[in-house]
Amino acid sequence: MSRAFRVRDIAVQAGLSETTVDRVLNGRAGVSTRAQRQVHRAVRELERQQDQLRLGGRTLVVDLVMQAPARFTGAVRAALEGELPGLRPAVIRARFALDETASAPAMVETLDLVRRRGSQGVILKAPDEPEVVEAVDRLVAAGIPVVTLVTDLPTSRRVAYVGIDNRAAGATAAYLVSQWLGDAPGNVLVTLSRDTFRGEEEREMGFRTTLRRLAPGRSIVELSNTDGLDATTHSLTLKALTADPAINAVYSIGGGNQAIVNAFSDLNRPYRCFIGHDLDPDNRALLRSGALSLVLHHDLPADLRRSCHALLQAHHLLPDAPHSLPSNIYPITPHNLPT
Repeated sequence: MSRAFRVRDIAVQAGLSETTVDRVLNGRAGVSTRAQRQVHRAVRELERQQDQLRLGGRTLVVDLVMQAPARFTGAVRAALEGELPGLRPAVIRARFALDETASAPAMVETLDLVRRRGSQGVILKAPDEPEVVEAVDRLVAAGIPVVTLVTDLPTSRRVAYVGIDNRAAGATAAYLVSQWLGDAPGNVLVTLSRDTFRGEEEREMGFRTTLRRLAPGRSIVELSNTDGLDATTHSLTLKALTADPAINAVYSIGGGNQAIVNAFSDLNRPYRCFIGHDLDPDNRALLRSGALSLVLHHDLPADLRRSCHALLQAHHLLPDAPHSLPSNIYPITPHNLPT
């Protein structure tokens, strides 16, 4: 185990007592396997954030808490860790609670744990459930500012929302689908990872409203509660395609795009256009192969930088009050894929 970090720093990062960390570092008995894993994970996180630790000044420990597929949480984590060395005027260290299928009660438990062990801020992607909103309000009441990322909790006391205008994104997707399909017949498959994510719901509403206006005779077939996981998405897509032979376009809000492509391929079914969100590794590969027609992308590192700035503003370490401002949406095709 690395001794490059103080026991106190490892304890804060792991959310454990210094005594427990000292026992793990020195190989003493009486420590649970879970605590040992937490200490090892904390050391790895500190190693990735060493540039920040070398800086002077006030240190803030913030928590990134997300429910999303690993391909997206991994991209968000990398974007946040990439932004940390350039942040000023304080040093920000990050801890992570990332889960693919966390329920609302599990999310509440995580947020309450963050509140009990202390934090200087939370960047949160969570379902818009009443109990989650209440947990966020408890964090804020305890002096821990919360920034919602990608999907909002507008009735909570969060200090800011960072992400795209989701309704506008859905409307943009509907406009593009209507242009691609033109007067050709066909229906559109719309997939969501979880219908309790407000951001996904707003994308769906923007898409449905705009497509109804632009192409009133075209039907939408909606799949929800896939969690963006490949196995679930593939199974539900197969059922939808079998039930509706007219589906020939896709707007994927919730991810699992490789699984959707595989379902079409399994049934030897073509499609005319396929629009997704975010430039994760799967979507980059699908764009290169032509399986994805277009991705509605936003600058994830910029979003994480703005999230941290909002937390610094909440602590009065930067001027002005934290506020919500929509991120720009960039349409990415196979021909303008960023390196």
